[in-house]
Amino acid sequence: MGEVQPKPSMADSLAGHDVHDVTIGGLLREVAARIPDTEALVEGLPDGTAGRRWTFAELLTDADRLARGLAARFRPGERIAVWAPNVPEWVLLEYAAALAGLTTVTINPSYQARELDYVLRQSNAAGLFLVRQFRGNPMGEIAQRVAAEIPALREVIDLQDEAALYGKSSAAELPEVGTTDPAQIQYTSGTTGFPKGVVLSHRNLANNARLFTQAIGIRPGERLIGLTPLFHTIGCSLGVLGSLHVGGAYVPLLAFDPNAALDLIERERIAWTIGVPTMAQAMVEAQRANPRDLSTLRFFGAGGAMVPPELVRAVRNELGADICVAYGQTESSPIITCCRPEDDFEDICTTIGRPAFACEVGIFDPAGNELVPCGAVGEIRARSYATMLGYNDDAAATAEAVDAQGWLHTGDLGTMDERGFVRITGRVKEMIIRGGENLFPAEIENVLLEHPSVAECAVVGVPCERMGEAVAAFVRLAPGASLDVEALRAHCRSAISPQKCPAHWQAVESWPLTGSGKIRKFELRDQWIAANG
Repeated sequence: MGEVQPKPSMADSLAGHDVHDVTIGGLLREVAARIPDTEALVEGLPDGTAGRRWTFAELLTDADRLARGLAARFRPGERIAVWAPNVPEWVLLEYAAALAGLTTVTINPSYQARELDYVLRQSNAAGLFLVRQFRGNPMGEIAQRVAAEIPALREVIDLQDEAALYGKSSAAELPEVGTTDPAQIQYTSGTTGFPKGVVLSHRNLANNARLFTQAIGIRPGERLIGLTPLFHTIGCSLGVLGSLHVGGAYVPLLAFDPNAALDLIERERIAWTIGVPTMAQAMVEAQRANPRDLSTLRFFGAGGAMVPPELVRAVRNELGADICVAYGQTESSPIITCCRPEDDFEDICTTIGRPAFACEVGIFDPAGNELVPCGAVGEIRARSYATMLGYNDDAAATAEAVDAQGWLHTGDLGTMDERGFVRITGRVKEMIIRGGENLFPAEIENVLLEHPSVAECAVVGVPCERMGEAVAAFVRLAPGASLDVEALRAHCRSAISPQKCPAHWQAVESWPLTGSGKIRKFELRDQWIAANG
């Protein structure tokens, strides 16, 4: 009798979950025709109250009007960037650009001048739609300086100036838009220090949102509060388009605050939301301190990090919701795996679920293209309709990320059991995950190396109870220089957004090196953990 060979780590959820050929604008038209008087969009204010409201008919009317104004100013296929927090106009612009055949470029509102300049140039954006300031960031002033140096950028428009936003003409014809046309470009930090623009199609985004809501059991008409930023796929895809698919209101909260979020859940009878574990923890603590009626809340989707058992219990006990873990990347629109409502407690706490509907997931030997056996560690790879069109103007990086067989190489290490449940064990890449946001050390290191006191540096992620990981900078100083943390922090803060700035600093005289002379970053991380507990 021969030896039984271990089952390879490969699973899919392909059967019975069709991928639809639909555009984002076409989907909005379908839903508005079917349930025109149902509430579609509600403005969530920082004090936990609601502002403006739109039904689906009103949302389509305003989006169509804005689309015609855009069509009078921009050509089909051109890129327009949106640099703003979670204001309703962001959602209107997302739909309007889709109707007008334009590609929306999403930008983090915490970005500083060099980050904004890079994204606008790399995307070749013809227009920039923004708010004038947010959380102390003088975005209008920054945009004015940056735009003056970019000839391709024809217009800078205040989202909150209605006349400027809609323009003088609304009579322009709207083009035919294809389902595989680019709908968005979202920038993800790059391993080289330069962000890469992930180009996603209408088909990518619309189907990923629909199939995710089906997998987690969202019911028709259920309302969602948008806790995550709209510039991220969780916000503008899963949130906005997921709500559209189920015919429920999307309630974007301007910026996350646990008390405002809980107040809105109570007032607006919210049934589901998606966030990161740190948001869930903050809401649990706020609910304990000041209980609200959260009887409508059924589901809390958590992405970006594993969820400890005590948090799963706390969300159930304090918020009355089932928590479910999902895993993805911007390059996959974003969902790759997720838990299901019927999954047991242990699977929810210890895995990132099973392959998303219409998605194949395999665990591969990182050095080759062979599947590893169930239970063995390898690189998590995904193949589906949701895989990006590519990186903007970067064929080499696209070919490195998506192989000839169509597998997206995530750069994350993990295992798969015989049931198809996946666990993350580490990373091939040197990515830091802080509060659910992916940060890449090279970008931060490049900024640090511009400071005259820094001769060499290495940036690593270290454990952080609140955010999952924190950014730590190890610095070898230039001759005669001393470690001036405040000066280095100010230097970083002037060039990159706050979440990328190191929280921990340490001067070193020498580095632990590999045989080829590369810094052994895992040793720096281990040393930091040993010294700091």
